[in-house]
Amino acid sequence: MNFLPIHAAPIASFIFLITLVTSLYALYVDNRVYQQFILHPYYFFRKKKYYTIITSGLVHAGLLHLILNMITYYFAAFLLEAVFLGSVRFLLLYVLGLIISDIPSLIRYRNRPEYRSLGASGAVSAVIFSFIALNPFQKIYLYIFPAPAWLFGVLYLIYSFFAAKNDPRPINHDAHLWGALTGLILTWIWFPNALFSLI
Repeated sequence: MNFLPIHAAPIASFIFLITLVTSLYALYVDNRVYQQFILHPYYFFRKKKYYTIITSGLVHAGLLHLILNMITYYFAAFLLEAVFLGSVRFLLLYVLGLIISDIPSLIRYRNRPEYRSLGASGAVSAVIFSFIALNPFQKIYLYIFPAPAWLFGVLYLIYSFFAAKNDPRPINHDAHLWGALTGLILTWIWFPNALFSLI
């Protein structure tokens, strides 16, 4: 991706910077930020901590979690805002991706006081799949093998669906799946020709 100046993608730049700063601050300066920002379905309903459906995307479980999300975001978000969507649509995509991707977890774990979720993965999935919807034949590398973006998308959706049901690790695959679907659906609503061309 060619370097784009901040003014070409102001929303993507702001989200990138605020997520980095907030996550690093929570990781290395004040761990209490986690308690305030993390999505905790049990208390989301009982204590009306509705803001956490947004703030949970500003903190990450560790440095590797943060780096993976931000690298993935970097390679799609700036170009997506500057060239394809514009600032208003990009902001809507990111925020809706963040919110919708957490709704299944809120419902599934609303009576589980031990469950917590954090990270921008759902919103990042929405960004990536919006890019895929607009550029389905762009080459993406699966390890060392180049593949069209649409194939990567199909494999990712299948993996996320089954992992959400079977993976014992505390990874919110539901957020990945629903964030990706949000990105696809919103983009096809805005640009129906992209769907028709793919078909």
